[in-house]
Amino acid sequence: MLLYHGSNSIINKPMLVEQTRGLDFGSGFYLTTSEEQAARFSRIVFKRKNAGSAIVNVYDFDMSAALKTLAIRKFTYADIEWLRYVVQNRLKTYQEDGCDLVIGAVANDTVMPTIQAHLNGFINEEATLITLKVSKLVDQICLKTEKAFSLLKFINSYETIGNEASANG
Repeated sequence: MLLYHGSNSIINKPMLVEQTRGLDFGSGFYLTTSEEQAARFSRIVFKRKNAGSAIVNVYDFDMSAALKTLAIRKFTYADIEWLRYVVQNRLKTYQEDGCDLVIGAVANDTVMPTIQAHLNGFINEEATLITLKVSKLVDQICLKTEKAFSLLKFINSYETIGNEASANG
């Protein structure tokens, strides 16, 4: 299965990097099946870091092997379990459970204001979930262990600026 990672650099050998900020699914390497989401995120990272270029990295992931060999946590919907998991990871209070791979919706720039309002106590879980139901949620796949990384193969990368793209690799 093709997966994409938006960055400000080419990442042909992804690795686990400890995160200093709370992310949706905790520390890990984040990918998506949405090339558009990866391109959008690459531009965000490029602007935030003001270095490199807006790069989409393309990988092949052996999902059938993953389903047979990895401990996977999958959230089919942005439900109460997903919300609590994301909130705990964002607050860095979640106790790791030994998963190799986590799959679920991304709390991206369109969803984060709702999540932030919940984190700040302005809306409860029920209101948060109702608001999220009308949002278009994109998926994310978080590789959390070397075992998961062993199933990921770099294919190529390309630079994206607006609607333009040029191949690298």
